[in-house]
Amino acid sequence: MKILVVGGGGREHAIIKKLRENSSVEKIYALPGNGGMADDAVCVPIAATDLEAIKAFALENKVDYAVVAPDDPLVMGAVDLLTDAGLPCFGPSKAAAVIEGSKVFSKDLMRKYSIPTAQYRSFEGLDEALKYIETAPLPTVIKADGLALGKGVIIAQTREEAREALISMMAHGKFGKSGSRVVVEEFLEGPEVSVLAFTDGKTVKPMVSSMDHKRAMDNDQGLNTGGMGTVAPNPYYTEAVAKECMEKIFLPTIHAMTAEGRTFKGCLYFGLMLTENGPKVIEYNCRFGDPEAQVVLPLLESDLLTVMQACTNGTLEETEVKFSSDCACCLIMASKGYPVEYEKGFEITIEDEAKPYVYSAGTRLSPDGRLLTSGGRVLGITAVKPTLPIAIKAAYSLKDKVHFENAYYRHDIGQKALKAYREA
Repeated sequence: MKILVVGGGGREHAIIKKLRENSSVEKIYALPGNGGMADDAVCVPIAATDLEAIKAFALENKVDYAVVAPDDPLVMGAVDLLTDAGLPCFGPSKAAAVIEGSKVFSKDLMRKYSIPTAQYRSFEGLDEALKYIETAPLPTVIKADGLALGKGVIIAQTREEAREALISMMAHGKFGKSGSRVVVEEFLEGPEVSVLAFTDGKTVKPMVSSMDHKRAMDNDQGLNTGGMGTVAPNPYYTEAVAKECMEKIFLPTIHAMTAEGRTFKGCLYFGLMLTENGPKVIEYNCRFGDPEAQVVLPLLESDLLTVMQACTNGTLEETEVKFSSDCACCLIMASKGYPVEYEKGFEITIEDEAKPYVYSAGTRLSPDGRLLTSGGRVLGITAVKPTLPIAIKAAYSLKDKVHFENAYYRHDIGQKALKAYREA
């Protein structure tokens, strides 16, 4: 069986490594992939957003199944294009991917179907937005409507910060068209939880919960990033919380999308805040989170390809989705200066002992075959162990076996989770 995976980051590497466990998989193409994936997939230099070229490649190479992993091609309609060409896909349609593609859409959906979330207002005009934030409660959260690589959210502590955020997005185009509309919403407090869920549009089967670390520096300081590390499971996500989320958030969201004529099939990511008034949705993603995928998928005991095909075929209800009782920690090794400015092109060396546990993200191969840094988040290192303290310690030990100049990482991945365990 030939499989095509669209994308080229750590999430895609995690997906590919898991798909390779199925004995029927003879070849995996990664479009475009990255330098560090070369041992696990055939990397083809076609951009994830070049949909026509992806379709042509899939047909020419007689691909049997496709996994569209990143947000951009999903929102652009990659799954529709490939499905119409006769290629079964994992991932939502363009109509369903709007749940991430537009924060205004997702907030309006939650309001319409009484799905718990922060109170909000949306704006298309800068003057009206500026007027509103003069009386909005502080701190306030300002979000670009469209896709912004996980960086289109600003928590403004003062009115001046709020004004600057609105002007940078709506007047100066900080996030391009994504910031031409904004959502200004209530600031929620409580533990954050990430829950990814498989769904075929009818049944929802959540994956193991995780805890992301978005800020660039230790103790949650610095700028928002695409994620500096994750642990799973999240200790705040108890069985009681999971039950409440299924009843009030997960199933209502899937039913709401179907009611809107936007049936969602694939992986739906729920970013949750566990407030004093119960769990509320911070955001939806229409795909696997990154780096959440790097801790969740290693804990999946069921066959990933089988589960993905069940989502595509509408047979998820009778398909087993089982996770290990172990714990996982993923530590991101980034380039110094990320997420603003950083140098590229440094050689990466990975000792043999660590190679099975490394997910490659911002990397490329030099003409002479050396692995080089080529992005902000360079590698993810994941350890799976029986307990979280041991998993965290193991991930940091593995980090010492990976080397490149200007490497940067957080020193406190998992510490909030450990504190929660101690307090329980």
